Amino acid sequence: MHTDRHFQELFGIDLPILLAPMAGPVTSELAIAVAEAGGLGALPCALLSPEQFRSELGIIRQRTAKPINLNFFCHTPPVPDAGREAAWRKRLAGYYVELGLDPEAPAPSSSRTPFDSALCEMVEEYRPEVVSFHFGLPEKSLLDRVKAAGAKVLSSATTVEEARWLEDHGCDAIIAQGAEAGGHRGMFLTDDVSTQIGTFALVPQVADAVSAPVIAAGGITDARGIVAAFALGASAVQIGTAYLFTPEAKVSVLHRQALRSAQRRDRHHQCLHRAAGARHPQPRDARGGADIRSAAGLSAGRRRAGAAQGKERGGGLGRFQLSLVWAGGAAWTGTAGRRTDARAVGGSAGTDVGLAPATRHNLPAYKRF
Repeated sequence: MHTDRHFQELFGIDLPILLAPMAGPVTSELAIAVAEAGGLGALPCALLSPEQFRSELGIIRQRTAKPINLNFFCHTPPVPDAGREAAWRKRLAGYYVELGLDPEAPAPSSSRTPFDSALCEMVEEYRPEVVSFHFGLPEKSLLDRVKAAGAKVLSSATTVEEARWLEDHGCDAIIAQGAEAGGHRGMFLTDDVSTQIGTFALVPQVADAVSAPVIAAGGITDARGIVAAFALGASAVQIGTAYLFTPEAKVSVLHRQALRSAQRRDRHHQCLHRAAGARHPQPRDARGGADIRSAAGLSAGRRRAGAAQGKERGGGLGRFQLSLVWAGGAAWTGTAGRRTDARAVGGSAGTDVGLAPATRHNLPAYKRF
């Protein structure tokens, strides 16, 4: 039985479950549902304009008094690279020809905004309980302002070295992001993908290396994963894919179709950005290249191809193999007999359910162990 409540007390939550801040699927509605269920709700802010930020956070503050995590990127914006863009266009040329698309159609540039002074001012204005970062941490002056506003700070580590770096630079808790995670790789001290290991190999190593609480992330979708993470030294878990099955998630019909058809041997459902190499190798004070623009362009091209094929076949859904369909490596565990309400995933009030997306393996609770 998991009885250590230090993490919950530190972050003011009832359950040691965090909503992964997935840009697109996660809006104020899902953040509120998870927070009200007792977990830590999250709002991904990297794609939000200032107006959208204020609107979403205003809705959250109106509808819940529970703690909320605001998530930001800390990447170095990439420099346009004509050669790189030509390479992905060449790679997709056959699809463009097959589906009658213009291969010279402009691709959208990345609109992901790295954390800066303007965003920090909004953090100071709204004073969220938690602020999390991806791709390291912002420069010290900004981080000091975030902490002075009263926020606890989280960030993702994909290696033991990154975990130690984050603790040394002021993180209150560290997200151990395993290779199964469906989102952007949070790697920032290296761009060597051979360093990326699975969640249940990474978690115990990080737990042994740092004194800060460790949050396991990647491939955790039901009570079995939560129990395993606790046994390996995690104080909490961060869950993304399981929440994509909830009605509160802003997911397209095509994306839901892909999720529901996921099988153990089916790898195409995983995040395209992982295959395309959307990584930001260095934190701000150790500048490095960033490849998010090429991945965004590749994604846009494949989305157009998938949509076009749907129209070609009489307005059907198209091929999700040609679309951007985010999911982690354990999406298949959420497909059988799942409960789809976000409150059930986070732990329904008045019940003893730790996580219930799910399956016959959902125990009355992780708390039984």
